[in-house]
Amino acid sequence: MATHLKNLSDFSNLDIPSAKNYRFGIIVSQWNEEVTNALYRGAYDTLLKYNTEEENIITLQVPGSYELISAADMLLTSKQFNAVICLGCVIQGETRHFDFICDAVATGIANVSLKHNKPVVFGVLTTENLQQALDRSGGVHGNKGEEAGVTAIKMAHIQHSLAV
Repeated sequence: MATHLKNLSDFSNLDIPSAKNYRFGIIVSQWNEEVTNALYRGAYDTLLKYNTEEENIITLQVPGSYELISAADMLLTSKQFNAVICLGCVIQGETRHFDFICDAVATGIANVSLKHNKPVVFGVLTTENLQQALDRSGGVHGNKGEEAGVTAIKMAHIQHSLAV
């Protein structure tokens, strides 16, 4: 469904399990900080809402979205996390840099998840302009950070259920 028809923060149709016994890493890009700080707040508050203990949420800040990949790998190498959330924002500019970064970040995050067999959530906005990013980080379309938090909980729960 197109985003203009959907609020990213509407989870009324989902059964979301408790995250009490899970440990999460949240990695936040400092580039486009106004947007990424709002995404972070959405993800962090969502984890707390579903009973994650504050001490079980570790936050790392990285310079840009490209660095989300190596930071996720570092966190998962420690084997202390049930899931990692990557939050960033890449806004289209006048060059093809946008295409290369978006492709590399999406592929890199997927590869880290497969390498470690752990959920790594793609909470990276790839928008045409700042207004679209603001609309998706707490604006008219909700907050992609909240969606990333719910996704991390659900994926950690699925992995836990399969391991039992």
